[in-house]
Amino acid sequence: MKLLKPMTLAAMFGLLLGGCASSPQDTQSEPTFSLQELYQDNLFAVQSFTSSRWLQDGSGYTTLESSDDDDGQHIVRYHPRTEEREVLVSAEQLTPQGEEKALSIADYQWSEDGNKVLIFTNTRRSWRTHTLGDYWVLDRNTDQLLQLGQGFPESTLQFAKFDPAGERVAYVMQNDIYVQNLQTQEIKALTYDGSDTLINGTFDWVNEEEFYLRDGFRWSPDGQHIAYWQVDTSDVPMFTLIDNVSELYPTTTQFPYPKVGETNSALRIGVLPADGGDTQWMNIPGEPRDHYLVRMEWAGNSHELLIQQMNRLQNTMHLWLTEADTGAAHQLLTEQSDAWVEQVDDVQFFNAGNSFTWLSERNGYRQLYRIDRETHGTGITPLTYGEHRQYDVIDVKQILIDDQGAGWVYYLAAPDNPLQQVLMRASLTGDAVERLTPEDWPGSHDYQISEDAEFAIHHVSRLGQAPQTRMLSLPDHQAIADLELNTPLQNTLDERITSDTEFFRVTARDGLEMDAYIMRPADFDERREYPLVMYVYGEPWGQTVADRWLGHSWLWHEYLTQQGYIVVSVDNRGTRSPRGQEWRHSIYKQLGVVTVRDQADALDEILSRWSYIDGDRVAIWGHSGGGSQTLNALFRYPDRFHVGIALAPVPDLRLYDTIYQERYSGLLPEEADSYEETSAVTHAANLEGELLLVHGTADDNVHYQGTERLKDELIRHQKQFRFMAYPNRTHGISEGEGTSLHLRTLMTEFLSEKLAH
Repeated sequence: MKLLKPMTLAAMFGLLLGGCASSPQDTQSEPTFSLQELYQDNLFAVQSFTSSRWLQDGSGYTTLESSDDDDGQHIVRYHPRTEEREVLVSAEQLTPQGEEKALSIADYQWSEDGNKVLIFTNTRRSWRTHTLGDYWVLDRNTDQLLQLGQGFPESTLQFAKFDPAGERVAYVMQNDIYVQNLQTQEIKALTYDGSDTLINGTFDWVNEEEFYLRDGFRWSPDGQHIAYWQVDTSDVPMFTLIDNVSELYPTTTQFPYPKVGETNSALRIGVLPADGGDTQWMNIPGEPRDHYLVRMEWAGNSHELLIQQMNRLQNTMHLWLTEADTGAAHQLLTEQSDAWVEQVDDVQFFNAGNSFTWLSERNGYRQLYRIDRETHGTGITPLTYGEHRQYDVIDVKQILIDDQGAGWVYYLAAPDNPLQQVLMRASLTGDAVERLTPEDWPGSHDYQISEDAEFAIHHVSRLGQAPQTRMLSLPDHQAIADLELNTPLQNTLDERITSDTEFFRVTARDGLEMDAYIMRPADFDERREYPLVMYVYGEPWGQTVADRWLGHSWLWHEYLTQQGYIVVSVDNRGTRSPRGQEWRHSIYKQLGVVTVRDQADALDEILSRWSYIDGDRVAIWGHSGGGSQTLNALFRYPDRFHVGIALAPVPDLRLYDTIYQERYSGLLPEEADSYEETSAVTHAANLEGELLLVHGTADDNVHYQGTERLKDELIRHQKQFRFMAYPNRTHGISEGEGTSLHLRTLMTEFLSEKLAH
């Protein structure tokens, strides 16, 4: 990972002046790559193996491969052990009649019998993700290629899925649900009231963004009914985005966006016959606009639903079992917290639907349990914790059950090191837990496990090393085949990466240890003094310090070390590190206060530990929540942090959406004083250092409005700062030709200007 370069004359001269502070570039050789190579030429491109999926019949996995003439893609099956290859669907089969090129495959799914394949293509964004598009069905028995929803506007279908028999497809179009018969091609509307304010089968902006609710309907296992969400956005305040670029006169886009304390959408869940009829609504108690229906699924059968409901404060969640034909609701169990609870994504039914898996933090860690329905929620069997099992379950991957109802649940966890996730399994009886990833396999691991759990597509990466994908047998982890080793990328990294990255820990003032990494220049000399750049996120939805491939942020930090900087990142308390509930909940109602106090404590220890870091030249930067923490660091600790770059920050927490901000900061008006204190804009008058503030004007997530308020406050206090608005860019500030290169050049030049002596 570390490549030592021959020392230049300038560097040797610098050694003779040992102990002097220097400009970032004073002691450095020429960089081994440019920002243009990184952000425009894609020098460090990662080849992924993400299009693969296991077939339910156990015959292998499928993946996408370019056709020989490059006019389309084949769907190809491979046997996991023999690597026998078979083209199941050719690009020629996916070429519509009269067209020269095959359909471009954004996604695909098989019918349960494997005889049909559903192709998602011609996609476009709905809110923040590409969920709108066109769908086609290929019948492999007849070679018939059918476009669904013919006569509907282009790219308006969402979430199409086969019924269990593979005879019909249901989808959403313009907020109504339709079912199409594949034999007769008849299209039948199941709902008729979809409008701009009433949404059937999908969701509004805030539920999509914060609860990952997008696909809003489910076929029953017997194919006779469809359960779905309905979202009523009436009375939710509208937010307006202004486009000053695309037309001669400004144009606007409006969408419902509930800011803290404002009216939420009302959600309800209903069941209707798949061949049409009236909806039976589920009778979940509570005022809909003061509660969230965060998850819904058929309860292992075709006559009951399992529904997760949170209160608006998000500190209580009820699990309801509802009857599809009457709507009657029976409370199965309740999760509560002094801070917040989280929805459970990994519910999996087994034992003929009488048992299911459940994730809970009731013992202080996110652990896996078995719930037995016949006990009405009182029979809760712990599967993954015990006296020596104090760790978080990260993700449930697979459940394997034999004919007697015994079996294993496979899951990811970080039992020994929060920086590295591994595969483990626990028996469904709760009497056995074992780690499957070998102890001597470092890094962070992920697995796509076959239906019989005999094989897995294994992904592994480490900090500074290219991701690799292999076929493994389970549970023994014997390598069968190399699927994608990213050898060209690794060769480029070996040639171009010169820094040395080291993990370490720092201690906060109350004794809490925090994970961090430090990157030093290749020709590092501890007798010199180097400017420091700290990278922060610091909020509950991110972890910056992990032993995995960290992408362009880490590569830009590598570029900075080649400019003569030392780079450090610290995960303060509250970040999404698998270190238990107490760690995560410790920042409740303290975002921007305790979070940046930890960063300041970390900086103090770093400066006392390493004398070669210049304590008078300290910069901090971050994006989104990290931008917010950057502002708070500059405003609350102006004597420690001298330069800051805040990308798309939330300067005033009252301007963000209800679900996210109320979860971590509480409700208004009760917490009005807390919102005032924890918002960076309140402390803007304390700015003493240099600030670069950056925002995209089309940011539908963290609104440009907040940055405007901050600018107004800084001007009022006569605080000078640098500002860049990126026209029509959204939250990632990445759309448009040359945007990423322009942004990183701006950031690099700002650091050079402000940290040079």
